[in-house]
Amino acid sequence: MSRTVKGARTASPRLYSANGAPPPRRIVTIDDTVGVASVHRLIGEGNAVLWRGDYPGARSLLAALGRRVERRGPAVGLSPAETFRLHREEQSRRARLLGRLLIPYESDWRIPLRRAPWVQEACTQAYGPCAGPGVGSLRELLGVIGAYEWRKKGVEVPALGGGRIHPHYGVFSPVRGEYVDLVAETTLPSGDRAFDIGTGTGVLSVVLARRGLRRVIATDHEPRAVACARDNASRLGLADTIDVRHADLFPEGRAHLIVCNPPWLPGRPRTLLDQAVYDQDSRTLQRFLTGLPDHLEPGGEGWLILSDLPERLGLRERTELADTITAAGLRVLSRKATRPRHRRAKDPSDPLHDFRAAEVTSLWRLGVA
Repeated sequence: MSRTVKGARTASPRLYSANGAPPPRRIVTIDDTVGVASVHRLIGEGNAVLWRGDYPGARSLLAALGRRVERRGPAVGLSPAETFRLHREEQSRRARLLGRLLIPYESDWRIPLRRAPWVQEACTQAYGPCAGPGVGSLRELLGVIGAYEWRKKGVEVPALGGGRIHPHYGVFSPVRGEYVDLVAETTLPSGDRAFDIGTGTGVLSVVLARRGLRRVIATDHEPRAVACARDNASRLGLADTIDVRHADLFPEGRAHLIVCNPPWLPGRPRTLLDQAVYDQDSRTLQRFLTGLPDHLEPGGEGWLILSDLPERLGLRERTELADTITAAGLRVLSRKATRPRHRRAKDPSDPLHDFRAAEVTSLWRLGVA
């Protein structure tokens, strides 16, 4: 049973979660008569809290809770790998606690709170048609709204001459432009057919098509990414050049160029966006390299775009990538590297700042040995 506080009662509605979060065991309904200290205690005990005040009050409460669950002080005497794992655990703890502040939905995604925004289209894009009244995490909803705005406005990509890519909810946005620039600037091999493995938003397929490739087959195992890449190819008038397919890594056949920007950090993904960042035991990386020779045309090239952050953090041995390349029957033709430009590499408050600031992203040109 949950504790009772003034202005609170228990409830058990349907939970909406894009990341498949399990329903909380206990939900306590609260309003603005319940103070932030009491709410913090409730969520710390494992309860979810369902807000019944006005919508701005819910946002203010979330901000206040965020200040109370701020990450702990810097760890001392830990290895880089231990620092990373502790940082990730702290991020997960924070997300789990703040995700326990819930708001109600009606059967058409309307929020029955005073001064609530119109979120029907944003929620439909993220979750699909509403299955009936329920509740959802306010923190997740703010992410849904932000993703909806990004999808409407798009993200400007300098390598496309100011063209925009429109990310869908749950698909990693091309905000790390250094890897896009590497693909835009590296000399293309002979031939007019390319594969883009793990396409995401489709940004690399668009870059290749704009560079003159007549046929680009883009694949992704995530249906949201497939829909997103098709949308972007269509928006940019490239639907006849870019063929987006739902597939686990390689499509059938061979290509003159095969490009892959796999998840770069070894680890288990916990959310939709994590799938673009974390690769359990580096399986995707290894499967791409071992399968590459069977899908390259004679004289073709595989382009692997990868950060060295795992090596700097001690999550992957320094020789592991080179050993896997050799074991796959491949050889390195050349390597082009660039420094990070993303915001987190410039944030000294980030516990991993020193490693992110030193990070190098490389494009490895690979051929069959």
